[in-house]
Amino acid sequence: MSERETIDITADARRDSRAAEGCCHHKETPRSTEFQADLQKRLNRAIGQLNGVKGMLDDNRYCGDVLVQLAAVESAIRSISAMLLQDHLETCVVEQVRQGNDEVIDEVMQLMKRFSRL
Repeated sequence: MSERETIDITADARRDSRAAEGCCHHKETPRSTEFQADLQKRLNRAIGQLNGVKGMLDDNRYCGDVLVQLAAVESAIRSISAMLLQDHLETCVVEQVRQGNDEVIDEVMQLMKRFSRL
């Protein structure tokens, strides 16, 4: 492993550690009841899909069919992630920038990098 790869891995680990430490923040501006309900509905649907995939595996179903269902679950999760990312940008990030906290841009860049992996 090259020195550059080691530095990149170390930097990623530090960012992940900071993200894990910061996972317990609360939004200053609450999500709307409608948005919260929509997110919950979508998450429950994705959980149901995952349970269906689990049942397919337990039933020894054809791999291609299982993979199609997993792709549907991944699409549902990506959609939820996109909704949350947009809400984050429109609320939390805007609020922080208005308060003079430009460091939030670094956080957004890390979220975008992580989000693009989905």
